[in-house]
Amino acid sequence: MPLDFTAIDFETANSSPASACSVGLVRVRDGRVVATAGWLIRPPAGHDEFQEWNIKIHGIQASDVANAATWSEQFDRLCGFAGADVLVAHNAGFDMKVLRTAAEVTGDVCPPYRSLCSLQVARKTYELDSYRLPVAAAAAGFAEFSHHDALADARACAQIVIDAAHRADAADVDALAANLSLRVTGPRPAEPQPAEQAA
Repeated sequence: MPLDFTAIDFETANSSPASACSVGLVRVRDGRVVATAGWLIRPPAGHDEFQEWNIKIHGIQASDVANAATWSEQFDRLCGFAGADVLVAHNAGFDMKVLRTAAEVTGDVCPPYRSLCSLQVARKTYELDSYRLPVAAAAAGFAEFSHHDALADARACAQIVIDAAHRADAADVDALAANLSLRVTGPRPAEPQPAEQAA
């Protein structure tokens, strides 16, 4: 069971969890980053106002996404990149809520993703004064990145989980969660059913 997962990070235009305006995705196979992707998103109508507080955090403005793909237009691309992977995010509750809420308001069907929170992983792995992403990522050997750039944040998140799995001698995401007394949330993949024997 290899250490395979996709790290994900969203930035939002405002306080609505449906207001995704950018996404970063990092695919990990056998504990190594093998692919990355990130792009701007035009948030769903009714959730597309850019608030000053959010702009100060990530620097993205309404004009930046004016010609970007809408949530629905880019959703298949996002899901295609993630495949059936466990999604890993720093404060995963936030990013999974963005994913599910934006899909809900646009009528897109969100796959039943499983997820693991790298913030919880960091708290169980390192002894730090703060577990904010830049601090935890530095402890994992990934420092000096552009925080609140969605792709950079996803890359930092991936490194935390890779480093934690190495320290815990965990072969996969489920083993890492178990070793740290954490839980991979969401439905487990269906176990293959044995074929019925012929009478």
